[in-house]
Amino acid sequence: MTGTGYLLAFDFGLKHIGVAVGQTVTGTANPLQTLKARNGKPDWDDLAALVGQWQPGLLLVGLPLNMDDTESDMSQRARRFAVALSGRTGIEHEMVDERLSSFAAQEITSGDNHRISGSGSAAHSIAAALIAETWLNQRR
Repeated sequence: MTGTGYLLAFDFGLKHIGVAVGQTVTGTANPLQTLKARNGKPDWDDLAALVGQWQPGLLLVGLPLNMDDTESDMSQRARRFAVALSGRTGIEHEMVDERLSSFAAQEITSGDNHRISGSGSAAHSIAAALIAETWLNQRR
């Protein structure tokens, strides 16, 4: 990985795409925002602005696998999104197993402790942060 030490992680969805930033030096990740999508297609200009702002050395895209490790239609859509993202930005991407990240994000936003307040679209960016944390933790 080259670049600034930042990476951007994406929780792909058909209506929403959560975005988070990870920092390779500290090994931490933070939710950034949730982009609206139409049938899995974001506003590429909004996405390009985020990439320009953070100048990541790597892009991570959550790969929604079934619990038995098989891929689904959403897995293929996430892979296509990742290829398009890399093609538009010129930045390498990696797929990250995201099983249970969306569930964990919903727990965080709706749980009694409200680690991060809010719900709904906030859960997508939190899921993206969990995807980044998964990747960062695997490198320790």
